[in-house]
Amino acid sequence: EDIPGFMMAMTMPYKVRDAKEFAPLTPGDLITATLVIVSNDAYLTGVKKVGEAPLEAPAASAPASSGFELLKEGQPIPGAKFTNQDGQPVEMASFKGSVLAITFIYTRCPMPTFCPLMDRHFVTVQAALQKTPALATVKLLSVSFDPLTDTPPVLKKHAESLKADPRVWSFLTGDRDEVDQFAARFGVAITREMNDQRDITHNLRTAIVDANGNFVKAFTGNEWSPDELIADLERVATAK
Repeated sequence: EDIPGFMMAMTMPYKVRDAKEFAPLTPGDLITATLVIVSNDAYLTGVKKVGEAPLEAPAASAPASSGFELLKEGQPIPGAKFTNQDGQPVEMASFKGSVLAITFIYTRCPMPTFCPLMDRHFVTVQAALQKTPALATVKLLSVSFDPLTDTPPVLKKHAESLKADPRVWSFLTGDRDEVDQFAARFGVAITREMNDQRDITHNLRTAIVDANGNFVKAFTGNEWSPDELIADLERVATAK
């Protein structure tokens, strides 16, 4: 449900500090809890069961529900067209020759362990790029899947708040369907409420692309560190 003044209703995972909070629960339980937000974390406390709800049967699995196959290692990434934070058209092909780290975010994301964490990780990675000669060919891309809100001026302001160097780190937006199709190839699942396209549920993927425009790997979720990404980027950038 809505948390007035903070976030719209959405479906997403929540963690607790103490696993005992979840120990009495079973799938289908309805709960209430307090969401605690701190600068770099979010968790539930005071978890209390208040009822039960029947679970829907899981849908039959499909290779890619969007109709787009997930990228495999060594495959070329799609040649999508975007608009950057300066309002300039950008084609993915224009990044050939650069090793890429690509993540998917939206600027209104309220949970510090989701999109804001991806931003913070890229801030750390950008600092490493600027002082490590072996990473001179690496570029960072943050692709927004909320084009209704994340217009180029909004992305530019967001980039400035992160002290993003436009020579290294670009923020991209574009046609909603093209963004969704591009993101789906990396394993990003995006769901929007029919009555409000800004009400977004999503997972997290951060991908590495080599200088030839071929997919290398993707980090799933938020359990990776900037050091892991930096090490992989350096390995790809210095590969013979």
